[in-house]
Amino acid sequence: MSRKPDSSFASIDPADLEAVSGGASRVSSRAGGNDAQLTAMLTSITDSIKGLAGQKSSGMDPMMMMMMMMMMGGGGGGGAAPAAAAAAPPAPPPVPVVNVSVKRSC
Repeated sequence: MSRKPDSSFASIDPADLEAVSGGASRVSSRAGGNDAQLTAMLTSITDSIKGLAGQKSSGMDPMMMMMMMMMMGGGGGGGAAPAAAAAAPPAPPPVPVVNVSVKRSC
């Protein structure tokens, strides 16, 4: 069951590509890029990741705080939860029932 390739993509004229500005070019050691370019790109990516991580850890998520308080027994209400009541003692065993039948002869 082979499918025909979708040919809905139009080719871009090279002259139009020359007018494009901005963006980053791909750098690879096989393509003749030097180590300084690779290092600069990796440094940029690392800085971006550090910035995102710093934004996330700058404040505690309210949902996380609530979960932590519940786990610690506070329930989020400002004080510790009351101690649990002791379990009820087990029920006494049932009283045995004895059925006696007597035959009388008259």
